[in-house]
Amino acid sequence: MSHTDPIADLLTRIRNAARINKPSVDIPYSKIKEEIVKVIKKEGYVSGYEINKEFPSKLVVKLKSRPGGKGSVIEGLERISKPGRRVYSNVESIPKVIGGMGVSVISTSKGIFTGKECEKNNIAGEILFHIW
Repeated sequence: MSHTDPIADLLTRIRNAARINKPSVDIPYSKIKEEIVKVIKKEGYVSGYEINKEFPSKLVVKLKSRPGGKGSVIEGLERISKPGRRVYSNVESIPKVIGGMGVSVISTSKGIFTGKECEKNNIAGEILFHIW
């Protein structure tokens, strides 16, 4: 199956798995997807991931649940920059998600970072999505 927006596919699979409280979700592997999952793992939205090298390669993302197992810690995911409408931001205008309670994930020339890391390192780029 050909996807025109693999990042949107990644986010949709994670969002759907979080809504039905699945412990993990399989995603077709790519390097950019792995980098995105590293960022959201570092921010505490997923508990881990592993790469299954069998053909076709899969990225198995383990979702983190709330204490007591009552739902996922991911409340929402919103794709910002899309293939038909790219959204870029400079350092001064990186958006805050839910007053700082969420995270902006940004693709820069140095890699994929959160909005806070971009402000700290004075780099900007394409706003991929928001997660909260």
